[in-house]
Amino acid sequence: MSDKGEFSAVVVSNRNLHHQFHRLKLEFFDTGAKAFANFRPGQFAQLDLSNAALPSPENIPEELTDGAGRNVILRRPFSFAKVTDDGDRTFAEILYCVVGPATLRTTTLSPGDSVSVIGPLGNGYHIGEGKTTVLLVGGGMGTAPLQHLAQVLTAENGSLGVIAFAGAKTADGLPFERRLDEVSQQVGFILAEFAQYGIESVVATDDGSAGFHGLVTDCLSQWLDQNAQPAEQRIICGCGPEPMLAALSRFAAEKNIDCQVSLERRMACGIGLCQSCAVECRVSDSSDTIYKMCCDDGPVFDAKEVVF
Repeated sequence: MSDKGEFSAVVVSNRNLHHQFHRLKLEFFDTGAKAFANFRPGQFAQLDLSNAALPSPENIPEELTDGAGRNVILRRPFSFAKVTDDGDRTFAEILYCVVGPATLRTTTLSPGDSVSVIGPLGNGYHIGEGKTTVLLVGGGMGTAPLQHLAQVLTAENGSLGVIAFAGAKTADGLPFERRLDEVSQQVGFILAEFAQYGIESVVATDDGSAGFHGLVTDCLSQWLDQNAQPAEQRIICGCGPEPMLAALSRFAAEKNIDCQVSLERRMACGIGLCQSCAVECRVSDSSDTIYKMCCDDGPVFDAKEVVF
């Protein structure tokens, strides 16, 4: 794994997918390219957005008007949705959602702009030996690191069976490029973000506006009922809202399927010093619990150890 550090990246593109969802592409050179070439799915980087400009008033969502002008002092953590190693250059793509002053400013980054990035940080997903099927389960923005995981799994182990499950409350809450309100409820090459790696996917929405009508965990349960396989050959990799991850953890435990979850916390430093991102974890063979740092010990944890 590459040593972390502070590097300068150049903006290649910054596209609006739909609604509040955007995709930012960065280019690293020299030492930065080497550091991020081996960036593992589930790791993250801290971006300095303090110097990014605000968009024009008409482009500021009404719900963010009051806080839009707030100074962005701390760096913001982002996972990568795609990483491409091109020799002396490395390209990284970030999927982001406009939810506050920092991500609002991110929308104004233009090709050629420079961004200070600290990383690679944290620990990502790890698929152990003996696994033949990887089930990627994402809720909303949680699909970002799972897209990167899909990229790496197919590149490093083409014999693995990989299926992606993407859920949201409504079709508008799915951070993908294509129109999704008419997609099938069945598994297929629905999402281009996964299909580009030869991976089938299925969409679920709470209100039924796209794909399976219900929770993504219920969609996963239905698929497992229809596709028998020894539990020890499977692993679930999840990322999304914590209530979803808690439900996924319980479900995996009931089915005796290994499960890893990527957690989200407010992170000030990103390297374990400020201890603002504590996660309560179980101690093996004990009723005791301890606190681990999401930024340093995670953000990916074995679901069995997390106290939700």
